[in-house]
Amino acid sequence: MRTLALRCCVVVALGGLLLAQGRLPVGDPAALGMSADRLGQIDRLVVEAIDRGEAPGAVVLVTRRGHVVYRKAFGARSVAPAREPMTEDTIFDAASLTKVVATAPAIMILTEEGRISLSDPVANYIPEFAQNEKDKVTVLELLTHYSGLRADLDLDTPWEGYERGIALACAEKLVAPPGEKFIYSDINYVVLGEIVKRVSGKSLPQFSAERIFGPLGMTDTTFRPDASLAPRIAPTETRGGTMLRGAVHDPTAARMDGAAGNAGLFTTADDLAVYGQMLLNMGAYGDTRVLSPLGVLAMTTPRFLNGRSIERGGGFDVSSSFSSLRGDLFPVGSFGHTGFTGTSLWVDPLTETAVIVLTSRLHPEGKGNTVPLRKRIASVVAASVLDIPGIGDFYFKR
Repeated sequence: MRTLALRCCVVVALGGLLLAQGRLPVGDPAALGMSADRLGQIDRLVVEAIDRGEAPGAVVLVTRRGHVVYRKAFGARSVAPAREPMTEDTIFDAASLTKVVATAPAIMILTEEGRISLSDPVANYIPEFAQNEKDKVTVLELLTHYSGLRADLDLDTPWEGYERGIALACAEKLVAPPGEKFIYSDINYVVLGEIVKRVSGKSLPQFSAERIFGPLGMTDTTFRPDASLAPRIAPTETRGGTMLRGAVHDPTAARMDGAAGNAGLFTTADDLAVYGQMLLNMGAYGDTRVLSPLGVLAMTTPRFLNGRSIERGGGFDVSSSFSSLRGDLFPVGSFGHTGFTGTSLWVDPLTETAVIVLTSRLHPEGKGNTVPLRKRIASVVAASVLDIPGIGDFYFKR
């Protein structure tokens, strides 16, 4: 009995240490109401996708109730110029996950502090944005991609520099009336990143490091990663004769000195697991609170524009054409986001589950496609959940 008690104390202490270090403790799937056998089907799905050439490698991590129930690395991190095995601690170019891991929560933090109002015109914070009849576009319309701006800045004409990118964004013309049409737009988040800078006095990389990543212990999450991290970074593809490794793939962020509100973040599966758990915990992780519960809801539940519900939260995708990573079983009420480089995060509050799929699908020639893989993994994870307290009463006794 004393041996058992000692083991329990060690487990509790280790779990607390992992939490303090910003890493979720590992849990037994069965003890957490999941089927280990069903989770094991992820192995087959990823191996088959690699064999089909959809990506050279991947890291998949699944959490339930604050514990890691599945974490595996598959295939290769790099195949050119040399082959390197994928590892669980590989750092990935997160691409558009930047929008929901850095930019949207930064905006929400400033909103909670009363320094921003989501219903305010963007021009209240960036006066020059009002040009070309954009004076009525609101912060919320940027967050939800209902601003009426086109998908991206002009990349056919040479330009360089962060300030030049902001000037071009402010000079944009609307392609649809604000609040009327969903157009997924990197420009929206480029502008949101600049709002963070002007309101807080700190760049988005600095603000997010101080207010999000640092407090959560996300030690491998950063913009413009240090050269010392290059051996752990998954390369993307060749640009200008050089394989990108630690340099952002997104062309707009690349021109804006490597960091913008739409892209530029690098991260790992374990760091994203911590971030996902913070969302499931309604803004807190351990003794650290990053957002209020209502701030999390504002980011992750459908918003209302022009008197109608839309398919986006204040940052996260809820139920739109971009929601295929939900799979076929996770319910409405779950939320997530993808990144062009092959990254994704899906979170389901009902089952207290998060699914992280990080692939190097662009490596080495930019031809991979992991959309089907993400969908199938989500369905397998959802089917692995066998214990949802109160679900029968909710659905069958209404």
